[in-house]
Amino acid sequence: MQRDFEGRVVVVTGAAHGLGREMALAFAERGAHVIGCDVLADELRETGRLAAARSLSFAASPLDVTDRDAVLAMAREALDRFGRIDILVNDAGGVLGQTGRPLEQVPAADWRAIVAANLDGAFHCSQAVAPAMKAARSGRIVNISSGAGLGVSLTGIQAYASAKAGLIGLTRQLAHELGPWGITVNCVAPGFVRSNPTTEKQWESYGEEGQRRLVEGIALRRLGTPADVVHGVLYFASDEAGWTTGQTLAIDGGR
Repeated sequence: MQRDFEGRVVVVTGAAHGLGREMALAFAERGAHVIGCDVLADELRETGRLAAARSLSFAASPLDVTDRDAVLAMAREALDRFGRIDILVNDAGGVLGQTGRPLEQVPAADWRAIVAANLDGAFHCSQAVAPAMKAARSGRIVNISSGAGLGVSLTGIQAYASAKAGLIGLTRQLAHELGPWGITVNCVAPGFVRSNPTTEKQWESYGEEGQRRLVEGIALRRLGTPADVVHGVLYFASDEAGWTTGQTLAIDGGR
């Protein structure tokens, strides 16, 4: 189904590459004005170039979502330019180049960095857009968790699994808090998708046997694609999902 977001103003964090880039372009292709945010400024500009090549409405906004003041400034700029923010997709995060280590070997700073990027950032961004959405008595917030938030991290990174589980809890809490203003808050938990340099490195690390086991553990016997995940995000952001809130949708091919 082709969903229409004509004239909607959409903020997508983590838009520099991977799933975030695909989400940003998907909204723009459907008529939205997209503000793409990411700490990776060079790659974010590439997303902008891809959008420009398709004559899409995309504004690159370099942003560290762990910096609350910067997030608030981004929201003010968006409102000054467009007068509204209709949809927020919290995709920023990831493992920040970390690998799995025994619990006792994880420095506090490494734990804190992943939680800040994945959970604090979503809180800051939701906090920043809430006043405008409340004023409009309408809005959509879509959080991007992970299969790690529903089960365990394939890489064994404790902070990542914990932050993504926390994001599911934040989704439920904000759904109840913001519901009276017509704002829905939902969550997508993707399974393993080869979508960026980090996931490519992870895939290669498994070797042929590990890759085979991973695919055989999926009911549909294939890896997902970015498009598989994007479809779920577009649904939660659409008018069709107007009576759906506080939900987490696992898009993982069946685990």
